[in-house]
Amino acid sequence: MSTRPSEKTLQRVKRAYRKIYVHPNQHAGYYPGAEQLTLKLLFDPSDGNILGAQAVGGDGVDKRIDVLAVAIQAGMTVFDLEEMELAYSPQYGSAKDPINMAGFVATGLPRGDHPQIDVETVHSDASAVGYFLLDVRTPIEFARGHIEGAINIPVDDLRRRMSELPRNRDIVVYCQVGQRGYLATRILLQSGYRAANLGGGYKTYELFEPTH
Repeated sequence: MSTRPSEKTLQRVKRAYRKIYVHPNQHAGYYPGAEQLTLKLLFDPSDGNILGAQAVGGDGVDKRIDVLAVAIQAGMTVFDLEEMELAYSPQYGSAKDPINMAGFVATGLPRGDHPQIDVETVHSDASAVGYFLLDVRTPIEFARGHIEGAINIPVDDLRRRMSELPRNRDIVVYCQVGQRGYLATRILLQSGYRAANLGGGYKTYELFEPTH
């Protein structure tokens, strides 16, 4: 489902935008039947105004698109999304709704505390543009599939293994959906490394490169 312009439309009319992907559960994970949905949010990089959104999944997708459609009509920004109060019940939604999660991720970009690199930049051949790919998932997750050329240092081991990382290259960090990648990116930035989180994580990368 979608509301307002897609990314292709914004590109066609040469409209400036940023985008984020999140892959939260449609309701509380501890309640039976929780399933992931994928939400893509497009917004103005200068003021955070919401431009459009798309969502894929089952139960709960229509609810999130409806909320975002009203938010766009009301002239709201991504900063409003992180503060939005939505109905909570474990079988219908988490205390931090997917709408809130999208707001948290999106606001990190204009604030500068969450450098992000879009998946299209690395999905073809990251080595060709000199990126150092760092997978911060567990070794089991890494063995199941990873971006070609990446090295695996789990986020829990990152502080003691930072000497294995280059200080003269841009590091692209990723996990499964972005949360551990965000934590690892913050650790690296505070230690003087040049790092950015891969938007949407490996799950988003697989949407572009499913054979890896």
